[in-house]
Amino acid sequence: MTVPHVRIFDTTLRDGEQSPGATMTSTEKLDIARALARLRVDVIEAGFPAASPDDLAAVRTISEQVGMFPAPGSGLHEPPIICALARASRADIDAAWEAVKPAARPRIHTFLATSELHMLHKLRMTRTEVLSKVADMVEYARSLCTDVEFSPEDAGRSDPAFLYEVLALAIRAGATTINIPDTVGYTTPDEFGALIAGIIENVPGAKDVIVSVHCHDDLGLATANTLAGISAGARQAEVTINGIGERAGNSSLEEVVMALHTRAPRFGVGTRIDTTQLTRLSRLVSSVTGMPVQPNKAIVGANAFAHESGIHQDGLLKHQATYEIMKPETVGASHTSLVLGKHSGRAALAARLAGMGYRLDDGALARVFARFKAIADRRKHITEADLEVIVREDVPEADDAFSLDALHVGCGTLGMPTATVRLRSRDGDIRVQASVGTGPVDAAYKAIDTIVDAHASLLEYSVHSVTEGIDALGHVTVRVRDRRGRVFHGAGADTDIIVASVQAYLRALNRITAMYRTEGSRDEAHAV
Repeated sequence: MTVPHVRIFDTTLRDGEQSPGATMTSTEKLDIARALARLRVDVIEAGFPAASPDDLAAVRTISEQVGMFPAPGSGLHEPPIICALARASRADIDAAWEAVKPAARPRIHTFLATSELHMLHKLRMTRTEVLSKVADMVEYARSLCTDVEFSPEDAGRSDPAFLYEVLALAIRAGATTINIPDTVGYTTPDEFGALIAGIIENVPGAKDVIVSVHCHDDLGLATANTLAGISAGARQAEVTINGIGERAGNSSLEEVVMALHTRAPRFGVGTRIDTTQLTRLSRLVSSVTGMPVQPNKAIVGANAFAHESGIHQDGLLKHQATYEIMKPETVGASHTSLVLGKHSGRAALAARLAGMGYRLDDGALARVFARFKAIADRRKHITEADLEVIVREDVPEADDAFSLDALHVGCGTLGMPTATVRLRSRDGDIRVQASVGTGPVDAAYKAIDTIVDAHASLLEYSVHSVTEGIDALGHVTVRVRDRRGRVFHGAGADTDIIVASVQAYLRALNRITAMYRTEGSRDEAHAV
């Protein structure tokens, strides 16, 4: 008996990136897209091309490098669908098509609000105008691309009868997937399940297309609502890694996938996700976005398979299933220390990184190898978790305005905490600054502020260890706000926590200066 297939539509690169401070570089987006392809997601929503030329370029790069061929090692015979979001306008749809058309399996995803609240106060459109716009824009998107998805924004608060009318029109105009978003996380599972069942039953043509669900977590019900929608007949789930996204976030990919996997007899459907990659991908997204995963996060949290209660420990020792409904290995949560140390060579490191899914050119490999050797001199063993941090956070971006050249701090109970920082600019200039602060980190940050005139204010500073032991890598994440109120993040790691703190802060400031350069280039182009 064939189990019905539920498509996993990942929108980490689009909706996930809309989390405050989670902006990603094009290189980071490409890394995540490759990892998603290896995870075997069905659809990657790579971005919102009309938002900026940079976003369009990033989506096009993903279309060319991830959407052309099956992911190596995935065991699949086709690449994932590469999707781009577009408002219901020709300009947006043109930008989306320009970005995804190099992919072997492109998709345009367009949307328009259908709730009375949105139509009245946001769109300032009547029901008749909305119907006309949906028909025109879906038909136009279909004239460019054979795979078109339509979403009625705020469907969870829309009048069902009007929603049926809009969806029927979208299907007639050529939509191949109709996605039902609970945009503000308002519905409860019974309501959302009934909404999906009603659409399938009452919308002409709904049984001939894919019905999708996209749920937000404002009331903490996103995963529950998504599963209710699937139980009611939806066959695509729109999710993000770690549940990141607008406001309280989206339905979590790992939670939905493992619920369907662990309770397969209950749901009677399956996915093609390689669940053993979930923990690694969770850490990658956390590292790239600077958004730590809470320890008690389901499936991928540090405590998801930890047991402290004596009763639980006793039961677990007698039989694993007494207190664990899934095995840690199923989600890739078990980690083996690597046989890598200070005597390991570049070839061994390259082989291990390739096994982890990282493709590094000679220059990047040389930088990672140098960092690996430096840390290996201070630690007996390097774990896979250490390597992931080294690759993600210890190698400067090619367009970084400044990199750390040297650091010296003085602190303690006697004297004023001081820091001397030496930075190397992108042009090779060396700049040195000394400052006094309330502590070594504060002193170092003040010195950096004097050199890097980014006008940033520190909002958040957090530190934790990557692995166990007194010699573990310290992992620091920061969030800063620029003069326009935008939030940027940075992360760094080192066995010296002050060095890691400087790396994190410098990475955040480099993101700000890169944004300013991009905006300056755009302004010059507009002037011409």
